[in-house]
Order: sequence, then structure tokens, then C-alpha cells
Amino acid sequence: MTILIAEDDRLSNRMLAMILSKWGHEVVSVGDGLKAWEKLRAPGGPQLAILDWMMPGMDGITICQKARRTNELKSHYLILLTTMGRTEDIVVGLESGANDYVVKPFNSAELRARVGVGVRTIQLQNELAATRREVYQLQGIVPICAYCKKIRADKGYWQQVETYVSQRSEAKFSHGICPECTEKYWNMDEEQVKPPQAPPAQS
Repeated sequence: MTILIAEDDRLSNRMLAMILSKWGHEVVSVGDGLKAWEKLRAPGGPQLAILDWMMPGMDGITICQKARRTNELKSHYLILLTTMGRTEDIVVGLESGANDYVVKPFNSAELRARVGVGVRTIQLQNELAATRREVYQLQGIVPICAYCKKIRADKGYWQQVETYVSQRSEAKFSHGICPECTEKYWNMDEEQVKPPQAPPAQS
């Protein structure tokens, strides 16, 4: 998973990047809060970030607060990394919108476990979002012709059922012949398809 590191201390930044890379993650590193915010908001940007509390430009607390007010960032997993380890500091950090809180100097095993929780959380969120996209249900009244079965679209023109549904969902169609139509239109003796009867003329 791609992980954003926002840490203004170059040594700490480099050490974090080396550790995360060793664990198999792709790392994006920045040295101030403004660049971190830019990376988070970029299309396809990292969904997991380790943010230093105190940084130039914008601190980690502010980034967490802004992220929770931004629709596309609300589900991002944000870990605050700081030397401030008092209970009241941790409470402030979590209430700002951070998902987790790691105190420096950090323990490598603890950091790996906390990052692992973040990775699993994001993976589950992505799987749920994909499932929601696959499950689509048309709601409301759909005006359909009783003869030709075309559907009246929003602008008043008529569309085939396949066209109407395809434009409003991710459904794909594969055409076949049902048993009733096989019996009705297929002449087994002559081995040819009988053309379907045209619908009654509309007045």
C-alpha cells in the first residue's frame, strides 16, 4: 500500500521510509504539512498517512481536522506521530480526527502493528465500496411500453431496456433465447428463425 510520511525531521523521515519500504509498502515522503495536504488531496493519492504533529506550514492536527471535513478524505486512515505522549495530548489528537496515535521514539513492532490495522481497514473499505458499485437497484416508477417494452427516458424519448439499464448501472448484457421464445420463433423442422411479429400500430 502507498503510505504518506509527513515529517520535517529528515533523519526520522528517512528512517520511517526505510522501515515501511522494508515491510513492502510504497512510500511518499514530504517535509511539511502543506505538501502533505497537497498529496492527500491529489487524485489517487495515499489513503494512509503518518503525520508528525508539529510541522511547518500545517501541523498534523490541522490536517486531520481538514481531512474529516473533506468528503473524499473522510475514509483515509491517519496516524499521528509525536513526542507528546500525555493522555490529554492523545485525546486531543484522536478527537482531531486521527485514527491512531504513535509516540516518538516509536517501537518498530508497535508501529508495524498499527500500520497493519490501517492497511486492513482501508482494504475492507475499498472492498465494501467495490461491492456497492456492483450492486445497483433501479428505484421508482419506470414507464415502459406495454407492446415493444421500450422505456421512456428522462428527456421523453424511448430506449431499449438494455440501453436504459446500461446507462444507469454497470450491468452488462449477454443475449440469448428463452425457452418460450425458442418454441415460438424457432421452427425445429425448417431449422430457421421465424421473425417476431411486429407490435400493433400505435395511434
